[in-house]
Amino acid sequence: MIKATSCLGSHRPLSGQLYKYTNVVKGWQQRWFAVDPETGVLSYYLFDGPGDTVQPGQPARGEAHLAGAVICPSDEDSKTFTINCASGDMLKLRATDARARQEWVNGLRAIAEVHTKAMGANPPLQPREQLAVHDAMASARQQLQTTELSDAALARCIESSDSPFPHTDPDLLLLKATSAASMQCLLQCLGILLRQQQYATASIKNSNNDNH
Repeated sequence: MIKATSCLGSHRPLSGQLYKYTNVVKGWQQRWFAVDPETGVLSYYLFDGPGDTVQPGQPARGEAHLAGAVICPSDEDSKTFTINCASGDMLKLRATDARARQEWVNGLRAIAEVHTKAMGANPPLQPREQLAVHDAMASARQQLQTTELSDAALARCIESSDSPFPHTDPDLLLLKATSAASMQCLLQCLGILLRQQQYATASIKNSNNDNH
């Protein structure tokens, strides 16, 4: 089993084997993922499994910036999680086990938080309203992460054989589906807002650079 390795206090990247969901036809594809904590860029490469290695200079199959990203464990199993990027893109990934998933989620969230803060950092040049929006976005991300945990707990309660309620009750199943759909909708909305914030921040920086 290949586990994620990370050291957020150093320059070593978070890296390891993950499965990426491609589409209904291709399903899950094995890839090697690596995150550069300095740039906040998540890259993934073609990878055939044990014995295979990513060669130096090998082009990435795809990339995503973690600034403004929302990383959430999925309630469908103990291995799957999603990365909702500020660009609006979403990566659905699966780790080798529950422990590896938690390592990835924790590591990615830490890197995303650093670069999300850096994305809006330029206090002397930004208007006070822009800083207030940045703080509100950070608060919203934290609230959504808490809500995601509550949604997962609700799903586990409904599915549990020890639950006092029949886990096949149609009303409970509808509640579970509605809760999950609402959660995904909120994450997508936050992603759109973060993307707009990113564009606004870039415009302010470009404007300030033009004035110098």
